[in-house]
Amino acid sequence: MKVVAGSASVGLARELAKTTGADFVDVAYEKHAGGFPDGERYVRVMDALEGESVSVVASTHPDPMIVELLLLLDAVRDLRPRRVTLVIPYFGYGRQDRRFESGEAVSAKALARHLSEGVDEVLTMGLHSPDILKFFEVPAREVSGMPAVGRFLKTREIDLVLAPDRGAVRHAKEVASASGKPWDALEKTRIDSYTVRFEPKRLDVRGRRVAIIDDVISTGGTVALAAKELQAQGAKHVLVATLHGLFVGNAWDKLAVCDEVASSDTVPSRATKFSVAPELAAGIKAARP
Repeated sequence: MKVVAGSASVGLARELAKTTGADFVDVAYEKHAGGFPDGERYVRVMDALEGESVSVVASTHPDPMIVELLLLLDAVRDLRPRRVTLVIPYFGYGRQDRRFESGEAVSAKALARHLSEGVDEVLTMGLHSPDILKFFEVPAREVSGMPAVGRFLKTREIDLVLAPDRGAVRHAKEVASASGKPWDALEKTRIDSYTVRFEPKRLDVRGRRVAIIDDVISTGGTVALAAKELQAQGAKHVLVATLHGLFVGNAWDKLAVCDEVASSDTVPSRATKFSVAPELAAGIKAARP
């Protein structure tokens, strides 16, 4: 097997190649220093792929990575591999998975349709909704990344795993199981896309080290408020761990209240402290014909 990476997923792809014993294939992303003057993407796969089983690893975030991925898939197909598995660690545009108003684009469906062209299967992680898998025109599966979060927490002194809201309970349960820690949840009310309110709830956190778990951190507002609530109740140390760390806008200013912030390598950032390569490797192995 050979592993080809989008420019934002090189670190994860290298780990995946190492974990699976595959060959990592270099890709040139810019024809000359600075790329094209108008910002257009350039892709060149630097190895032969004919007859090979190839895993293409690339997230669809931020937006330029979508164009790059489409070019990368086209380049890979032209090299005549035997089989192509598209590994999407973070599927951007997954929030718009249905039409709420007339005339809206269902972005998750549109993106899935285009990314299905010329690949044999799709493997992804931490989807907004499992129903998105139905939008792909080839077999598509979701692999859980929460065991990777649990594996990371085993390297930290943590007394309690906490979901910041009911929507994250299933993630907290899975992480708690993987890390061997108890779990609990806060009660949250969302006012709008940027504002949330926590209902008073007493937790047994005084003097304890707590890990707040969520699948995605975007603006950081929810977990920052959760951290403040825990600190008000006497928590000794508050760690925030997420699968997908987007950290948009002034997220880092909000998250300064936390003692530690950790994310996986699905979306590389300064918070990336653990890899989901073992989970993706197991998913690829299970799907091999």
